[in-house]
Amino acid sequence: MESLHSLKEHLCMLEERLLKPEIRTSQVELKKLLANEFFEFGSSGRVLYKDQLENGIGTVKMTLSDFEIHPLSDEITLVTYRIFNEVKKQDSLRSSIWKFKDGQWKMYFHQGTPTEF
Repeated sequence: MESLHSLKEHLCMLEERLLKPEIRTSQVELKKLLANEFFEFGSSGRVLYKDQLENGIGTVKMTLSDFEIHPLSDEITLVTYRIFNEVKKQDSLRSSIWKFKDGQWKMYFHQGTPTEF
């Protein structure tokens, strides 16, 4: 297994990729990052599944901060962080579960929870 420091850098880079418009609007790119079983509890309150993302996940202008990893096993890691939505001026707490399978990390679950601070 890679060191915790390099794992943290790698998973943060993957999360930041998911904020980029060219990734969020591309089925090809999303397929590289999201597991077939992927689902999300969105900050909007909606539940989304990978097969519902035919047109991508929409463009956003968000800033990621306070990124941390919480390894659950050698192949599964929970990540937590904060997102600031620059358009809505809204903070949210985020968590994702990443699983290492077939030589690559893929996101299996994501949750966004709006916060007042």
